Amino acid sequence: MNRVLTAPPPESRTRKAFILGETSQRDLGNTDSPIEDELEDAFNRMVDEGTQRLHRSWREVLVTGFFGGTEVAMGVLAYLSVYYATHDPLLAGLAFSVGFLALLLGRSELFTEGFLIPVTTVVAKRASLGQLLKLWTGTLAANLAGGWVLMALIMTAFPKLDGVAVETASHYVEAPVSAKTLALGLLGGMVITLMTRMQHGTDAMVGKIAAAISGAFLLAGLQMFHSILDSLLIFAALFTGSTPFGYLDWLGWFGYTVIANVVGGLVLVTLLRLLRSKDRLAEERSNADAK
Repeated sequence: MNRVLTAPPPESRTRKAFILGETSQRDLGNTDSPIEDELEDAFNRMVDEGTQRLHRSWREVLVTGFFGGTEVAMGVLAYLSVYYATHDPLLAGLAFSVGFLALLLGRSELFTEGFLIPVTTVVAKRASLGQLLKLWTGTLAANLAGGWVLMALIMTAFPKLDGVAVETASHYVEAPVSAKTLALGLLGGMVITLMTRMQHGTDAMVGKIAAAISGAFLLAGLQMFHSILDSLLIFAALFTGSTPFGYLDWLGWFGYTVIANVVGGLVLVTLLRLLRSKDRLAEERSNADAK
């Protein structure tokens, strides 16, 4: 007697699809992590690096931040030199990548690089909020100090850059507080944090270098507002002694720009990354509580 094969009822097919759809990424990947393998690797790199950075002493924070300021200043020298020769901010922005490459290879610290990695580390309970504030305040002050010293040397050595220094600095410090300038500050914080995220998404040095060049092009080439980079441009102009603005004008500009950078980096990039890795963060926090 021939048997008649019939298709499983719709309810069975629906239930099977539901079960397959509920398969966790932990079951599909090569690790026991609740996130994809690539994200797990990037997460571990960030938390391990963040732990080391946040447990630095005050001396280490200040020295590393000072070097960060001097290295960004070399990028500013490249920016002003190319802008002097071409008057093209896009080409000058590419030249500024010298500064970000120096940060990458020299392992120094830039204030706005301290959003994604250190915040993720604190949320994972690998470090405290106090250590995060120490990193932020120490790095910010040391970046400005190191950059100020180097810009004094640069403008003394290259007086031909006086004119372009005043011109480029005026774009920032004389800009009124508006929706446009706040948006430029938000984007500035987002770009530098995105660059950090890209660099920690790969082990390949070529990829890290490409991220540094891309970040420099967007940030400096499109003249976004960045609290450290643009402060050094303003310092360069002030050293010429021929500016219509002074340090108090810089301080007013710096105040709202640094806030916009922090909001842009934390809300537009860091928060979204934390939400993406919330299950992995929950595991890390549970492990920390168990110790």
